[in-house]
Amino acid sequence: MTGYSDKNEDSKVLIAGPEDQDFRLDIYLSEAFPEKSRTFFQRLIKDGAVLVNEKTVRPSVLLKEDDEIRIRFPEPVRLEISPENIPLDIVYEDEDVILVNKPKGMVVHPAPGHTAGTLVNALLYHCSDLSGINGVLRPGIVHRIDRDTTGIVIACKNDEAHLKISEQLKEHSVNRRYRAIVMGNLKEDSLTVDLPIGRDKKNRKKMAVDEQNGKNAVTHCRVLERFGSCTLIECRLETGRTHQIRVHMAHLGHPLLGDEVYGGRKTKDASQGQCLHAYLLGFVHPKDGRYMEFSVPDPEYFEKILNSLRSH
Repeated sequence: MTGYSDKNEDSKVLIAGPEDQDFRLDIYLSEAFPEKSRTFFQRLIKDGAVLVNEKTVRPSVLLKEDDEIRIRFPEPVRLEISPENIPLDIVYEDEDVILVNKPKGMVVHPAPGHTAGTLVNALLYHCSDLSGINGVLRPGIVHRIDRDTTGIVIACKNDEAHLKISEQLKEHSVNRRYRAIVMGNLKEDSLTVDLPIGRDKKNRKKMAVDEQNGKNAVTHCRVLERFGSCTLIECRLETGRTHQIRVHMAHLGHPLLGDEVYGGRKTKDASQGQCLHAYLLGFVHPKDGRYMEFSVPDPEYFEKILNSLRSH
């Protein structure tokens, strides 16, 4: 899928790729713009605001490769994000950046229909200024981690810092390390997974290894502790694709414990989700050029699972 803006700022044009063949139009659009619902696009299509090859169509029409999809979005309604007095576990803070140890279950940024209780709501209460590059929904947010992934997230307080940290992320120079508990016993003590990741062709809400149309994704893994039924590993991200560690490990036959989306076994507390913790973050400070590195301990739930595995 490729896309570009029309001369009309409220219009977008997308070109269906080979991976989009035979997908319903409404599903395709809801995946292309995940901040908007499928119902939103069904209504838009029925109102004639979506054209496929310059023709009005039904929401259920199946796309073909190279179809041109033109979307005319309605005038946006400004979404007000309210500051909330939510306690933050602040790892480091100065006038340019703030690093937070995100707890399990907290969403990083709001979306329509989910505008409260997020990290952004908490940051707006705590900080007088945040960068505005990512718009009203994602002030200060340079990168994100999944709701059920714990650990360090960096946010920026001004646009200059945002641009410089973003550039480091693009250049893969940010040191991002995770601890994960995976199913089974890895044969190798260390390995590198270099497999491209794209949208799952059978389930558009998931990601998958896609050798033909996926984007480059590299994960470096090192075994820390073996339990027979499970393995504790460290993962260093060279790239930052959506669900990268979860997808790579599942592809190898070692899904993350608790990650039912990608085939992992439930934990005793099924609400915990995947056992994945972003424990270390290293970067060059955007103002003075110092290399800075921070780490946080495993969260309580992670330690409980490790102690249970060790005792057995």
